[in-house]
Amino acid sequence: MSFRFSLCLVFSLALSCLHAADSKPNEKPSPNGPKWKALKPQTPAGFTLKTLEVAKYPEHTVELYVYVPDAEGTWPCVLDIHGGGWKARQVEADKPMMERLAQRGFVTALVSYRLSTQAKYPAALDDCKAALRCLRAHAAELKLDPERIGCMGGSAGGHLSGLTAMTTGLAEFEGAGPFKDQSSAVKACIVMAATQDLVEANRAKTSESAVLFFGGSAQEKPEVYQAASPIHHVRAGVPPTIFIEGEKDSLKVGRVEMMEKLKALGIETAVHTLKEAPHPFWMSDPWCAETVDIAAAFFKKHLGEPVMK
Repeated sequence: MSFRFSLCLVFSLALSCLHAADSKPNEKPSPNGPKWKALKPQTPAGFTLKTLEVAKYPEHTVELYVYVPDAEGTWPCVLDIHGGGWKARQVEADKPMMERLAQRGFVTALVSYRLSTQAKYPAALDDCKAALRCLRAHAAELKLDPERIGCMGGSAGGHLSGLTAMTTGLAEFEGAGPFKDQSSAVKACIVMAATQDLVEANRAKTSESAVLFFGGSAQEKPEVYQAASPIHHVRAGVPPTIFIEGEKDSLKVGRVEMMEKLKALGIETAVHTLKEAPHPFWMSDPWCAETVDIAAAFFKKHLGEPVMK
């Protein structure tokens, strides 16, 4: 195999399926493996699904969908940031995962951030930060502990989850959203099947989803692509961050290098690769169940258990 062909192959893998635009897997599992089948949301017994308005814009009303326990007490909270290539709304597809995670001892929430067809970057990040501040502003109503909040997301949502976590404490990434008297910090983060270095991923050719999201190619807006890459904000004090990936999923650019940076700083990180799992694995069993097991253990370690009354 020639060096030129090998290099092209690497770039092709790196750019393929950067972020899924629909809820179907990019690669089918082997014939003998589990079959991919989308799960349907159903609010579990003992929980109430509440909707909160985060911010209202002409193009979209940003909302939070929160699974609140009916019992009395205070719970740690996990915010989910959905995927969809930054351009498709996939809140419903992520609900089954967050319903199951709620049953493990969490208040769980999902945010309907502005898509790239509605507003360009950094609107989506601004909405994620505002959603976290909104959760804290409504902590008593939602029975959550404002000091114990984490985030997770897959595909495009994994990019935004990583970026939200790595920019914790950086005022220039807070955006212009509401609830400015509250913090947008997270104490733990999970990134699923997502590129963390957008500069490297788009070096050869910028994906269409990225052009739509950023309003230009990496060649036209190199500073923006770098600022939007979670890997470039790894520093002392960022939260523990783990990665979950599917064995059948495509290469996620920057994950290895980002883990090396985190480890060098003594920040907890790990990668979990799910056998036979395609993209997006968290929307189908058995991988949704495996994802929830990993997430519950990680968030319990860093966010703790509910305090019951």
